[in-house]
Amino acid sequence: MQNIIFDFGNVLVQWHPEKVYAEHFGDEARAWWFLRHVADNEWRSRIDAGESYAACSAELTDRYPEYAKAIALYSSRWREMLTDEVPGMREVIDELKAKDYEIYGLTNWSMETFPEARARFDILQMIDRYVVSGAEGMVKPDPRLFQVLLDRYGLKAEECTFIDDNPDNVAAAIRMGMQGIVFTGADNLRKQIGL
Repeated sequence: MQNIIFDFGNVLVQWHPEKVYAEHFGDEARAWWFLRHVADNEWRSRIDAGESYAACSAELTDRYPEYAKAIALYSSRWREMLTDEVPGMREVIDELKAKDYEIYGLTNWSMETFPEARARFDILQMIDRYVVSGAEGMVKPDPRLFQVLLDRYGLKAEECTFIDDNPDNVAAAIRMGMQGIVFTGADNLRKQIGL
């Protein structure tokens, strides 16, 4: 049996914080600078690993008081950062299920926001076996998070294909013994998995 494991953000649902910050700063380059140097990946990963928005935002605001309003947007406007389903992916999942693939999810996501996001997007409800980083206290590419998924559902790494838009996460899955695909769109994915 072949198991397909999907990341969620920018694989199944579009996640674009830069759009909210471009509006806030009035400039896309400033938005990207903020997301790379202030509310950076390390800071966002702490939230995805289970730390609260409030605690992480307070700590970052202490370090960058001049960006207090921008930092607050990360929690107050997160719904706007989730824009829509990724085009074509609902059909991909339907096709995979029709061909008897087993479907799983492995996502870096805060448990403060994931339940609401899952309720909002039908495509996330199509996957009922998943692991969320915020519930486990660790984030991809930590191999322990992949192992949680394998252990919880009794999966063998060599029988799994992991799909993520982040090459580092895909590389981690490959090191675990899985097949890995860097997601670049539904059409390319369909070709890569032979649909």
